[in-house]
Amino acid sequence: MGQRILVTGGAGFLGSHLCEELHDRGHDIWCLDNLETGTEDNIEHLKRFARFRFVRGDVRDPFPDMAFDRIYNLACPASPRHYQADPIGTMKTSVFGAINALELARKTGARVLQTSTSEIYGDPEVHPQPEEYVGAVNCTGIRACYDEGKRAAETLFFDYHREHGVGIRVARLFNSYGTRMQAGDGRVIPNFIDQALRGEPITIYGDGSQTRSFCYVTDTVEGLIRLMEADDSCIGPVNIGNPIEFTISELAALVIERTGSSSPVIRRPLPQDDPKLRRPDIRMARALLGWEPVVGLEEGLDRVIAVAREMLDDGDRSERADVRQLASIEGDRHA
Repeated sequence: MGQRILVTGGAGFLGSHLCEELHDRGHDIWCLDNLETGTEDNIEHLKRFARFRFVRGDVRDPFPDMAFDRIYNLACPASPRHYQADPIGTMKTSVFGAINALELARKTGARVLQTSTSEIYGDPEVHPQPEEYVGAVNCTGIRACYDEGKRAAETLFFDYHREHGVGIRVARLFNSYGTRMQAGDGRVIPNFIDQALRGEPITIYGDGSQTRSFCYVTDTVEGLIRLMEADDSCIGPVNIGNPIEFTISELAALVIERTGSSSPVIRRPLPQDDPKLRRPDIRMARALLGWEPVVGLEEGLDRVIAVAREMLDDGDRSERADVRQLASIEGDRHA
């Protein structure tokens, strides 16, 4: 039997894929998003279905008292460019969004899942990062609005669980990527692909030796759903990510290879507090959820590149059509 499910941040990159998968599994979906970083284009294909509803709203505002079986709390800017643009708003989204989701769960008996992040580990001194590692975060740095906001949200989740018996799940996501990521949002994979396809220099910050572990979006979504539906012995936090680690220089070379680009590589100074290492220990996810990623980086990049190339070609055709139309108008004016 289908569930009534609320997905906050459901029009974003990850949220839209989650809404799509949950809908395909027969559930009734309410998608809540203020469209600050999400877009209705991501969910346009779902709007024709009666079991999908889009509500434009902000998680920082109290939720209406509606009964849901499940609440997935994804709402928060996820790229440094976006979350640093309004750091106070980012912190409020994490904290007030968590409180509002938890309050609704407390009132209605819903189970609620928080999408936390590998960023709570900061610039780690333990590698790979297991769930019991408490992290090394700079609480006054430029990334703290996101890192500490997510840490505070985890605190709230466990306190609501202990104090009010709320059914919680906490997932820590590691560098999820896939289609529907915005080319200009500042995250490394869409940036590299966009630069490569345009023949522009690929920008590496630092010396490129810093590492990341990239998890394709379908694998991330599967991990989230398995965690949400796991029994109460598995509330988290649980790392959801790909344990195969790449340096940023290796990623740049792979993107150039898969796109067939001749883009050169340029280097810029490393931003403050940028983590030097990032790799999940996923033994808990394997043991308790029977989950591990199945999409390798090359396969995932090929999927994203194909869509990005098509969108870029469509944009070029549209731009050429606009130029032709403008030329026609100018010609009419001078006829």
